[in-house]
Amino acid sequence: MNFTLVLGLVAGFLTTVAYVPEVIKVFNTKDTKGISLLWLLTLLTGVLLWFYYGVLIISIPVMAANGVSAFLILLLIFLKIKYR
Repeated sequence: MNFTLVLGLVAGFLTTVAYVPEVIKVFNTKDTKGISLLWLLTLLTGVLLWFYYGVLIISIPVMAANGVSAFLILLLIFLKIKYR
C-alpha cells in the first residue's frame, strides 16, 4: 500500500468512528433532543455526495468511509425519529 492510500484509509476511519460515541449515547439514553434533524439530513446529503464522488474516481477509502458514515447517520436519523 502506498502512503496516499494509507492516509486516506486512516482519515476515513477516524472521521467515521467519530459518529460511534453519539450512536452509543443515543442508544443508552434514548435522548436525541441535542441532535438537529436538519443537521443530520444536511450531513447525510454531503456524505452521500462524497460516496458518489468516490465511486466516480474509484477510491476505496472515500467510498468505504462515506458508506459507513452514511449508515451511522441514517441510524441516528432513525433514532431521532423513534425517540421524539
